[in-house]
Amino acid sequence: MAQKDLKQRIGSVKNIQKITRAMEMVAAARLRRAEQRIESLRPYAAAIRRMTRQAAEAAENIPSLPILQEHESIERVGLLFVTGDRGLAGAFNSQILRAGLRAAAEHEAGGRTPVYYASGRRGQSSLAFRKLSLAGGYVGFTDRPAYANAREIAEDLMSAYVDGQVDQVEIFYNGYISPLTQEVRHETLLPLQQASIMETTEGEDSDEDDFRGLVEYEPDPEAILHRLIPDYVEISLFRALLESTASEHGARMTAMRNASDNAGELIETLTLQANRARQAEITQEIMEVVAGAEALG
Repeated sequence: MAQKDLKQRIGSVKNIQKITRAMEMVAAARLRRAEQRIESLRPYAAAIRRMTRQAAEAAENIPSLPILQEHESIERVGLLFVTGDRGLAGAFNSQILRAGLRAAAEHEAGGRTPVYYASGRRGQSSLAFRKLSLAGGYVGFTDRPAYANAREIAEDLMSAYVDGQVDQVEIFYNGYISPLTQEVRHETLLPLQQASIMETTEGEDSDEDDFRGLVEYEPDPEAILHRLIPDYVEISLFRALLESTASEHGARMTAMRNASDNAGELIETLTLQANRARQAEITQEIMEVVAGAEALG
């Protein structure tokens, strides 16, 4: 490669490196805000989880609320893919799609029909590319989701369950662990009897058994459960949206840092090639001068 071409390529790579570094800093700033929102929400979400579980266990009869009734058979399963609106975040979006589509294939093999929902443009476009029709799509808020966005999705999913359009609802999202680590989570949201909210997480509610005996319900547990269920669905989805947002910023920050590092290595390699090309040109010029001097002599 000619020295001129190498210089042009070095300049192009340096410009790309400036962009990736800027994107890394933006993602890092957004990640800090997302982490703060998650830390603020988790205690409230855990309290809703605990109260709903306690009320369900204390209720003598599950209320006749349609959202609490298990369907006789599971024939149609709602699958919600929580992805991002943008790419350039490594495997953030693709791993959700792989997990969701794998679950859809398992449901189909079991004779059940998947019903697709997607949050984020990447999820929508990928499912559309695969010719899969969407029962619900939600975009434009993945960088900073609001509670109203979770409520909108929750209302659609609860309506679909109550109306018999789906017999079960599952969600797929990236759970945030650290800027370098995100894990794909697959949770059952509805019906309540099969939802993960009814399971005690290790280390959670360690004093709950002692505390439960002190609880007196006013009004009765059935009425309280009637009020808690919509809140449980909304807060569960809001937590998933916030976890996904933090995971996306962390994944993008890591991806842009890796891109910047790779650009730096490429610049070093191209600079070395340019120096060698320059040395070859100088050597050639010296040889031409020596040859000319010998010819004159």
